Amino acid sequence: MSTLLVIAKAPVAGCVKTRLTTLFTPQQAADLALASLQDTLAAVLATPARRRVLVLDGQPGPWIPEGIEVVPQGTGGLDVRLAAAFALATGPALLIGMDTPQVTPGLLAPGLDFTEADAWFGPADDGGFWALGLADPDPALLLGVPMSVAHTGEVQRRRLTDAGLAVRNLPELCDVDTPADAERVAAAAPRTRFATLHSGLCAVTR
Repeated sequence: MSTLLVIAKAPVAGCVKTRLTTLFTPQQAADLALASLQDTLAAVLATPARRRVLVLDGQPGPWIPEGIEVVPQGTGGLDVRLAAAFALATGPALLIGMDTPQVTPGLLAPGLDFTEADAWFGPADDGGFWALGLADPDPALLLGVPMSVAHTGEVQRRRLTDAGLAVRNLPELCDVDTPADAERVAAAAPRTRFATLHSGLCAVTR
């Protein structure tokens, strides 16, 4: 089986999900980040994998469930940190972030099957990507890819195909970055911790 990697920031007010603070307080934004991460880790735990690793920027807390291995995130740009996360795997791996609380085991499981693919690519609707799977993790496939810009996903996927890899796509998802994103994701996944908290916070702010 493959390794499931989750790259994330600890849910500390003022340090995470700052773009949500146009509507929510820094603490509320951090609480939404925590709910998103908890939903993500729950999906990861329910997905068959050899290892489940949280690559964390910040201090771990009691919100990390049993069955999740925690490794400190490296330093440098996001491309460097993603490459370092893949280096933690000794074989095939699928990496996701903490920004898609709507993710399910059904969405993740195909990205761990490399029998007919060298790589899996999960596009995000903002031009980035929410998931990247590599049968043979190679830092060169990520290093130098411009991150957090509108064409990140396009450049990353082209990097894979230019390397001669057989790439298959996962469904496109919305990353939670802005209040509008949060509203869309909460509506799409109403049974998540994220949606429940979002609904309560919106009732207070309105």
